[in-house]
Amino acid sequence: MSSSTTTPTTGQDGLWSVEEHLDDILATVRPLEPIELQLLDAQGCVLVEDVTVPVPLPPFDNSSMDGYAVRVADVEGASEEFPAVLRVVGDVAAGSGERVTVGAGQAARIMTGAPLPPGAEAVVPVEWTDGGLGEGPVTGMRAHSAAPEGASGEVQVHRPAEARAHVRARGSDVRAGDRALSAGTVLGPPQIALLAAIGRGTVKVRPRPRVVVMSTGSELVQPGEALAEGQIHDSNSFALTAAARDAGAIAYRVGAVGDDAETLRSTIEDQLIRADLVVTTGGVSVGAYDVVKEALTGVGDPDEESGIGAGGGMEFRKLAMQPGKPQGFGTIGPDHTPLLALPGNPVSSYVSFEVFVRPAIRMLMGLPEVKRTSARAELVCDKALGSPAGRRQFLRGSHDPGAGRVEPVGGPGSHLIAALAHANALIVIPEDTTSVEPGADVEVVLLG
Repeated sequence: MSSSTTTPTTGQDGLWSVEEHLDDILATVRPLEPIELQLLDAQGCVLVEDVTVPVPLPPFDNSSMDGYAVRVADVEGASEEFPAVLRVVGDVAAGSGERVTVGAGQAARIMTGAPLPPGAEAVVPVEWTDGGLGEGPVTGMRAHSAAPEGASGEVQVHRPAEARAHVRARGSDVRAGDRALSAGTVLGPPQIALLAAIGRGTVKVRPRPRVVVMSTGSELVQPGEALAEGQIHDSNSFALTAAARDAGAIAYRVGAVGDDAETLRSTIEDQLIRADLVVTTGGVSVGAYDVVKEALTGVGDPDEESGIGAGGGMEFRKLAMQPGKPQGFGTIGPDHTPLLALPGNPVSSYVSFEVFVRPAIRMLMGLPEVKRTSARAELVCDKALGSPAGRRQFLRGSHDPGAGRVEPVGGPGSHLIAALAHANALIVIPEDTTSVEPGADVEVVLLG
């Protein structure tokens, strides 16, 4: 794979730039193969082919109101003082196969969505009539079961109607042969509705990627359980699983794995059956208990045909960024499943997800745009913000798009997770900038 042969070009302390690491990931990750899915299973997936409309929508002229289907000449000049009196020849209900024909001096009671009967040229709303009761204008129709006589007798119409009034024309939504949806469309509820309306029961899409998320560290405890001395609750696996779902993936949270290399290798191997991408957090730095680095360094044996060692190999790097300097990337297992190993500090982990994992997920989905939207904003702060030379810094920020301003939230510490919950953007300070003054124009990556 590319990560085993690519070397950084920054040259500074052997650091990889953000772009180099991301480019290596995106050069390795490939969009998932298309499959045919039922409509509801395809929600959130990317369409891989244009969809053409087989029949027009609506497929027939139909009424947009509850009322009476009439001929225009029969209601010309109608008023409350001098109503047009028409003979009701029957009901036309939505979905009814019964056909009535409207002749001179006649009307058919019609429901919203019902086909315009032969001979009729317009629909007058029921509120423009006496509803067949002979007692002045009405506000609605009584249920058919309670008033079957409404489909017979006479109706008084109090207002004229122009030709095609309250009639939805055949093909007025889309015509047969029109392109309903283009390849590359992400299927949300409105798109699912359109596919159903034109009669498509299945559609060819790239499936949502299956992402397995696991955190590492013997100090981690499941939320809801009591903490012993030196323990903390596992937040990273929850944050990253939620972030993966937000990016469009089907995400599985494995939870915390202790600091044991064999246990971690076994856990990852067990998860490969349901993973298009594996994300770990923690254990990638230079400490004695950095279990991910210990467990995965050296995997990628070309003679191994099964297990996690059958992949292309893992590489652990230092990046010219803050937070998120230690990173790991490679492919593991017989299917060469991509694995991104993120640092364990909560903010480092989340920033790394946004910068690297989210684009990988979007690439698996086959989307043309994989990065978050960026904008420019005026920096609002009390004093200049410092940034380490040669590092791209990502600061949490509160962005006001209306005012075009962004304000830092919390400090620069990579453990300060509370501030992350109040941020809607990342403030980006470039590698060649060591200080940013209040009022400066800065890049912001929009979250959500």
